[in-house]
Amino acid sequence: MEVKSTPKSLPFGAISLLIRGLIYLPLALYDQNGKSSIMACSLWLELFILSAIVVLIISPKITAQQPTYRYHMCTNTSTFTPNSAFSKNLNATLSSLLSNATISNGFYNTSSGALQGPDAANGLFLCRGDISPSLCQTCVQASCEDIITRCPNQKEAIIWYYDCMLRYSNRSIFADMEERPTVSLGNIYNTSNPSQFTRTWAYLIGRLVNKAVGSSKFFATEYVNFSNFTRVFGLVQCTPDIVSVDCGTCLDNCFSEIPSFCNENLGCSVYMPSCNIRFESYLFYNDSSQLLPSPPTNATPRPSPSPPLPPAMLTNSGGGNEFLAVESLQLDLHSIIAATCNFSEGNKIGEGGFGSVYKGTLHDGQMVAIKRLSESSRQGLKEFRNEVAVVAKLQHRNLVRLLEFCAEEEEKILVYEFVPNKSLDYFLFDQEKQGQLDWLMRCKIIRGIARGLLYLHEDSRLRIIHRDLKASNVLLYEDMNPKIADFGMARICGVNQSRGNTTRIVGTYGYMSPEYALLGEFSIKSDVYSYGVLILEIISGKKNSSFYQSDCAEGILSYAWRLWTDGRPLELTDQALGKSFHQNEVTRYIHVGLLCVQEDPADRPMIGTVLHMLTSFSVTLPIPKRPAFCVRSRTVRSSKAMPSSVNEASITELYPR
Repeated sequence: MEVKSTPKSLPFGAISLLIRGLIYLPLALYDQNGKSSIMACSLWLELFILSAIVVLIISPKITAQQPTYRYHMCTNTSTFTPNSAFSKNLNATLSSLLSNATISNGFYNTSSGALQGPDAANGLFLCRGDISPSLCQTCVQASCEDIITRCPNQKEAIIWYYDCMLRYSNRSIFADMEERPTVSLGNIYNTSNPSQFTRTWAYLIGRLVNKAVGSSKFFATEYVNFSNFTRVFGLVQCTPDIVSVDCGTCLDNCFSEIPSFCNENLGCSVYMPSCNIRFESYLFYNDSSQLLPSPPTNATPRPSPSPPLPPAMLTNSGGGNEFLAVESLQLDLHSIIAATCNFSEGNKIGEGGFGSVYKGTLHDGQMVAIKRLSESSRQGLKEFRNEVAVVAKLQHRNLVRLLEFCAEEEEKILVYEFVPNKSLDYFLFDQEKQGQLDWLMRCKIIRGIARGLLYLHEDSRLRIIHRDLKASNVLLYEDMNPKIADFGMARICGVNQSRGNTTRIVGTYGYMSPEYALLGEFSIKSDVYSYGVLILEIISGKKNSSFYQSDCAEGILSYAWRLWTDGRPLELTDQALGKSFHQNEVTRYIHVGLLCVQEDPADRPMIGTVLHMLTSFSVTLPIPKRPAFCVRSRTVRSSKAMPSSVNEASITELYPR
């Protein structure tokens, strides 16, 4: 969304003009003998009285510092009626936000009603880090009043002012980095040197992001000289409830959303729910007099705001990408053995065709997950090095974080952050545990996976195609936040490259797109296909490979399509959910899932569009066509063999016959 805003004129110029007139006009009215005339005195007195009246009229507008509205978004997920439970909870939430505006250090979140219930009203505000508590309260008060007017009876909304942001929702929005909706606003004044101005503000924002991520308030302001007469002032900020890595990711993505028209405008703002960026050619914040050195003439327009990452070397050999090990992450085998009590069975928390996963405790007390590849695993040294180098570069809350690795004595071991709730399939496909995943949790998981894919496809420094997205490769953190794992089969593409071709097909049967499984053609749309299968599995609570109806086996795509065309899509829903969901919302998610598994990759939406479809009900969805592999038999014939994956492990070799 790109919206150009027109700056409002301020009265200070008029005041300055009146003052100068009061000083110089009497001098101009003196006669040649240096004596003022009666007429001159009369005119001067009238002007003085008039100017005094004008200042008295406009001075309240100057001193009151009334907050200035910028933009708002109503997500239209669902509505509420007056005097309903949600209405009462929302009133309580907004009242609590307002009462805490002067004592919250610029940020506060609160909830009324059951946190995960349908009538929960979760709200928060973020005031600009340089304003006073009283101005923060004024802005929060205006936001509380305005958001109800602009988004009447909406269960989710967000509003931005120059001085603050306020949002509320019936879903959990705390400690969860969110980048949608995104709003870009630019002023109307242009620069005569766009390329130099772009280098200047990009240099400034890049410095500010690094500064904000390292601060306790996730807030930073500075300015830099653009010319002898012009400065560029910048401000970046994150909500303090997210972690520093997520703040860097959010600001990095916020930077990438700066629209093209801002390359010529002398100012731009980009707002996301979890962060914001703004730069102008005038001072718009409380000046801390922190002047940056002028940017070098060859300064890159693209900053690197994320925290420093371990170095990795990339070389091109024979037309393919080969990653060398990241030496700074190496851990000796003795430490691994000590952490796992020599890979004891009591510490084993998972096992598959790739090997085993153990819970371990490092010497500093940190709990980790240790993935030990078995000798029979088809993930060789190349895939192992690939996973190390790829995951080491990734920093996102919906991607598992690699801490260290070990490659000694024929061992290939990966050390990850410990994710206590195991993998998605552990809950989703177990009749006793799947009831723990209510609809709100499943929505959160579906959206979180999409955010992780969006980072891989569009927002990371390298475009990455996962190629093995499935339920067992999605880990669940303490708050059921999903983290995509297992990057051994991932492919790295150039920034402008989104597809490739291979004769060595890897992945898991049932999740692979038809063009990849049959022809070896993979793309970011291959991941979208896998994601569509995963959406339908999460909704149904059933695994694609073991989805049966009546006496004839059929995959989940065929079954979902049949229900859709029969007008009975809700019959796909997991019975463990009971009635704790909105029918329109479930139907929309099924609709999006079917769009993701279209046979023609061109008919599948980009993952960014998918996320927008899931989070905004104002978007009209296209009509889905018959999905790929929509047959009543699980047999797929092709010129290449298609073995199913043993124990849901990844297929790493496929030989023609």
